[in-house]
Amino acid sequence: MAGIYIPEKGDIVWLDLEPHLGHEQGGLRPMVVLSPKYYNKKTMLAIFCPITSQRKGYPFEVNIPEGLKVKGVILSDQVKSLDWEKRKIKYICKIPKESIEDVKNMVVELIQ
Repeated sequence: MAGIYIPEKGDIVWLDLEPHLGHEQGGLRPMVVLSPKYYNKKTMLAIFCPITSQRKGYPFEVNIPEGLKVKGVILSDQVKSLDWEKRKIKYICKIPKESIEDVKNMVVELIQ
């Protein structure tokens, strides 16, 4: 695996989410990585939440801070475990740790 990009927690990446069904996010989409690099490397899976530019005011949206290459909100209620290599992952940028904590807190609230 030398030379291959391995996603790490806090990375914003492009992933191909096809096929998708119903209300799931689909297409080539920015996603935020929630799982740590050691897990992602070992399993070739990673845990993600999709990002959308369409703010709808849903309770589990987390705003992307200004100044990043991606604008919009993280949909923390659409957690996905995906094979990042098969979905042709591409790095975009890094999100601040505070934003990852906000997403994590929303996920915990959702599943408690």
